Amino acid sequence: MKNLKKISLLIVLMTFVISCACMKDKNTISGKVQSVEFGKDGYTAKINTDKNEVYSAIISIVNVGGPQNYKQLKEGEEVTLKGEIWKTDTEKHIKVKEIVSVK
Repeated sequence: MKNLKKISLLIVLMTFVISCACMKDKNTISGKVQSVEFGKDGYTAKINTDKNEVYSAIISIVNVGGPQNYKQLKEGEEVTLKGEIWKTDTEKHIKVKEIVSVK
């Protein structure tokens, strides 16, 4: 009985690890900066992806983990961003947790 519980726990843990590994890239977008609008605590950048999807990327010093990780994006730059993605009826959004690359 103890072995059955250990095996069950192992299977559950493996499933969790695999599902987390698979979700890693689902929270990442790459594309070209179309526009930048500055706000009180940061800015919102419109990102046009390779699949022709437009995301509103919300970028602030607090959300990216401090000033050492914060970058001000400019129109025309190619970027890769990681964060929390959600969709409304008409728009796609990402609250940026990490600015992976800027070219």
